Amino acid sequence: MADVKHFDPDAALDTVVRLFWQRGVASTGVQDVVTATGVNRSSLYATFGDKQALYRAALLRYTELHSRPAFRHLAEDGRGLPAVAAFFDGLIAARCSGPYARWGCLIANAHVGAGTGGNPEDGDPEVRTLLDAHHEWLREALRTALLGAAERGQLAPGVDPASAAGVLALLAYGVNLRSRAGADAAALTDSVRAALAPLAAPAARS
Repeated sequence: MADVKHFDPDAALDTVVRLFWQRGVASTGVQDVVTATGVNRSSLYATFGDKQALYRAALLRYTELHSRPAFRHLAEDGRGLPAVAAFFDGLIAARCSGPYARWGCLIANAHVGAGTGGNPEDGDPEVRTLLDAHHEWLREALRTALLGAAERGQLAPGVDPASAAGVLALLAYGVNLRSRAGADAAALTDSVRAALAPLAAPAARS
C-alpha cells in the first residue's frame, strides 16, 4: 500500500474523479477510494483531507480536465450557431458513447446528488460555490457563441443572446442527466435540434 510520500496525488485524484463520477459520492465510501487508488486511508487524509474535502478536490479536477476546456473551445470556436450545435453534438456523443458513457456529468450529478436520493452538497458552501461558478462558465461560453451568431446575422429577430444562453445551459444539464438515466442519443439530438431551431434566422435554418 502506497504512503503519502510514494504516490502521485494527481493520478490518485484522477481515479477518485472517475469513482465519484460513475458511482456518486453517497455510494462511494473511503474504503472504495482506498481500493481504487491503492493509497491507504491515512495517506489520503494527509494529502487531501476527509472524504468531503476529497470530493471538493475531485469536482475541481473535473472542471479543469473536462468542463473548462470544452467551454473554452465553444467560446473560441467563432462559427456562431454551428458552434453551439457542435457543442451539443459533442456533449451527447461523450455522454452516450465512449469510456464514460452513461456516467452523466460529475458537476450535474453533484447538483442533484445522483444515486443518493438526496442532495448532500447543500451543506458545503465550497461545493455550492463551485457548482454556481460552473454554471456561469457554461452560460458565458454559450452567450459568447450566441453573440457571435448575432454578429453573423444567424439569430432570429428578438432573440436575446444572454437569455437564450441561460436556457441552453439548462438544456445541457438536462442532456447530462437524461443520458445518465439511459436516454437514447438520437432522442437527445432531436430535442436539442428542436431547442436550437427557433433561435436561427430564417436564412440560417437548414
